[in-house]
Amino acid sequence: MQSFISETLEDILTTTKSFENVVFILPSQRAKVFVKQTFKEKLSVGFLPKILNVEQFINQISGIERADSIQLLFHFYTIYKSIEKNPDSFDVFSSWAFTVIQDFNEIDQHLVNTNDIFIYLRDIQRLKKWSVKGEFKETVLIKDHYSFLEKLNNYYPAFYQFLLKNNIGYQGLIYRESCNKIDDFLEKNEQTKFFIIGFNALNKAEEFLFQKILERGNSEIYWDIDTAFFNSNHQAGTFIRKYKKEWKYYEKKEIKTLGNSFSTPKNIQVIGASKNITQIKYAGEILENISDLSNTALVLADETLLPITLNSLPQNISAINITMGYPLKDIPTTSLIFSIFQLFISQEKLQKTIVNEFYYKDVIRFLKHQSIYKLIHAIDDFSEEIAKQNQTFINQKHINQLLENSSKILQEIITSVFNSYTSIDEFMGRILNIIDLLKENVNDLEKEYLFRFYTVFTQLITLQNEYKYFSDLKTLSLFFRQLISSESLSFQGEPLKGLQLMGMLETRILDFENIILTSTNEGVLPASSQQNSFIPFDVKTAFGLPTYREKDAIFSYHFFRLIQRAKNVFILYNTEHDVFGSGEKSRFVAQLEMLKRDIVQKIISPKVVTKNIDLKVVSKNEVVFERLKEIAKKGISPSSLTNYLYNPISFYKQKILQLKEFDDVEETIAFNTLGTVVHETLDELYTPYVGKYLLSESVDSMMKIAKELVVKHFKNHFKNGDISTGRNRLIFEVANRFVSNFLSKEKELISDENNQLKIIATEEDLFTEIQVDGIDFPIILRGQVDRVDELNGVVRIIDYKTGMVTSGNLRVPEFENLREEKHLKAIQVLMYAYLFTKSKNYDYNQPLEAGIYSFKNLNSGFLSIDFAQPRKTADTNITKEKLEEFLDEIKIYIKEIYNLENDFIEPADLKY
Repeated sequence: MQSFISETLEDILTTTKSFENVVFILPSQRAKVFVKQTFKEKLSVGFLPKILNVEQFINQISGIERADSIQLLFHFYTIYKSIEKNPDSFDVFSSWAFTVIQDFNEIDQHLVNTNDIFIYLRDIQRLKKWSVKGEFKETVLIKDHYSFLEKLNNYYPAFYQFLLKNNIGYQGLIYRESCNKIDDFLEKNEQTKFFIIGFNALNKAEEFLFQKILERGNSEIYWDIDTAFFNSNHQAGTFIRKYKKEWKYYEKKEIKTLGNSFSTPKNIQVIGASKNITQIKYAGEILENISDLSNTALVLADETLLPITLNSLPQNISAINITMGYPLKDIPTTSLIFSIFQLFISQEKLQKTIVNEFYYKDVIRFLKHQSIYKLIHAIDDFSEEIAKQNQTFINQKHINQLLENSSKILQEIITSVFNSYTSIDEFMGRILNIIDLLKENVNDLEKEYLFRFYTVFTQLITLQNEYKYFSDLKTLSLFFRQLISSESLSFQGEPLKGLQLMGMLETRILDFENIILTSTNEGVLPASSQQNSFIPFDVKTAFGLPTYREKDAIFSYHFFRLIQRAKNVFILYNTEHDVFGSGEKSRFVAQLEMLKRDIVQKIISPKVVTKNIDLKVVSKNEVVFERLKEIAKKGISPSSLTNYLYNPISFYKQKILQLKEFDDVEETIAFNTLGTVVHETLDELYTPYVGKYLLSESVDSMMKIAKELVVKHFKNHFKNGDISTGRNRLIFEVANRFVSNFLSKEKELISDENNQLKIIATEEDLFTEIQVDGIDFPIILRGQVDRVDELNGVVRIIDYKTGMVTSGNLRVPEFENLREEKHLKAIQVLMYAYLFTKSKNYDYNQPLEAGIYSFKNLNSGFLSIDFAQPRKTADTNITKEKLEEFLDEIKIYIKEIYNLENDFIEPADLKY
């Protein structure tokens, strides 16, 4: 393959033998490396020409230093404040100023008369609000917008002159000033010969400068365009056809250099892949099958996929050169810095600034960041203690205790992060101290991250000391977030070795035999027509500023130029319609399919490997059996048994291994805490009336103290928690309402003089011993019944449930299917009934019922166990025979548990 660079140098060498006073002007920094390498291959001895990218060349003409985005923003705010009587705060200003600077940049690059365009813009806004009848109604937002656009003509000249005075500028300013100075520059460099190589779309300033250079007669310009696009009306040739038609230079000159390589045979595959991950993974598979990676480029049309790509490259890639920058927002240090900001932002939001306490999640996020976690060994114990004490807020004392065994330097730096800050620059100094601490124990890549942030914050401190524009931490945080979203970390490497990984713009004038191009979706290539600008589309058109149409033509050129000399081209696109794309292949791909009839098209999908899910199985052994004996001796509770029936593996973990759930800070009251509070409140209310008939006056007395008891029990079980506001207040009110509604129902019941209600027991521990065939030791059944009472001569075993229970959950016409999930609550209630009758030697001549009060279904009253068949009259009386029949079924379950040959097996239909 003959590359464009090679063709161009061969042509230049036919007319130029000495390169001592020769300058090459190239579109990109990357191109310079390849031009130098090709020169070395073609020129055995002699001087190399001076090689500049276009930005370096423009800077050389203007003599103005380019300012970075942070500097420009601060300088612009200085000008803005001097003009405006009521200026926006810096964070609000920075949200729109970046766009304004970009508009200024574009206006200057295209040499637009700024006075004309701003007056035109002003007049358009005035016309919009003009009405014959004078009925136009301006909202505050519209008025502010019009006012803002009219002020652009005040901001621009003041900002421009300020930058000129300080000999710095944005790129557009440097271009405009270069046009003013080009004649002097060329006069000083009269003997210099310029070769302009590989450009396509030029702004007006570049057009002006290049034509000035070409007018001298000793310089040349080389375009990289194929006849297939130049000699037709194809979009890819739009700009070069325009220059050929309009430039005076081409009145006597022919265009250089037209290629004819696009028509040569090529292996082109257009591959649809579901989702971005599949695209990148498949690109990795293609790379595995390419032997010569030195002549291969992986081009990402969507550069945000770089992090995924770096993690998906195959092992056969030993060398790689990356042109794109790695987004700073994806770097671990970014999340660390944001966690420091969040400590104080949450503190202020939660009104804990005066006491200098921090929200526990923010503290844990900072301490458990990978950079900090490896420095402090006791962080896990610290977080466990916070959970144990239910500490929603952490103070300096807690931090000091955590760090007491750490080095003095570490103590000072980490402790300083949690101090009340005195100023914004002092706060940024803390971040610099953290960076300084971390750099000692990191690898080279992490040092690059840290150094980038170190330079950013050093610059911000300098600017803050000079301007004091960051009035508070929130302003600094918002600015940092804006800044970090557009910044990237440049990679360093050997440009000529291995696989080339690049974005579309970096491919200019470079040629590769093997091209893998990803994310060729409409809306990505070309990008969507939405433009981030304050200048309307029609104004841009009127003044010759580029719109999405020009940008589409630029990307069309890059797409087809990249393919024209390649031999193997793999074009991948996302087939899915989702937030990451339209699912439609790019219009450029559709055009390519019309130009090349032999393209291979295919759709790929991730390799789905079907695999039978093995259920969890735990075999029983002697150790497990000994633990089961201990459980039998201590007692099997109704909840333990239903836990086994629902999921034997869960029973194994909780009862055999005795694993407990991980403690976490209960910031919002958990449902089990709500249930415990309601149970204990009712227990304390009813205990004084055990053995007595309940009177209406008794319930009135309970109602008076109920809320006080709810508060008391919340304090016991929701340590250090706040129930005065937010969701916790709502949950507290729910608990209070559960209790008060229950008492109201009780009062309604006993207000009827025909009803007599006697409290027999509350929260009573019951147990009994049973023998099971095949088990040579007794089994104890144990449980705590919430309440036992007697209503009109019927003894009732009652279980409280704060969740929803219906009568259907307690219907058990037969016991054979009792282990089904819908009967688990019935099993618990019947076991309480059995325990009660055995523990009290119950006389079955007195009617006995067992059931549930569901606090979410109180209107249904007492829900009793019903033994009746469907559509038959309710049968709620519990007899000795029924309990014996029930126990026979329970013994079957217990035999399962104690049979060594029966493994603990996870159910296949387990819901949760």
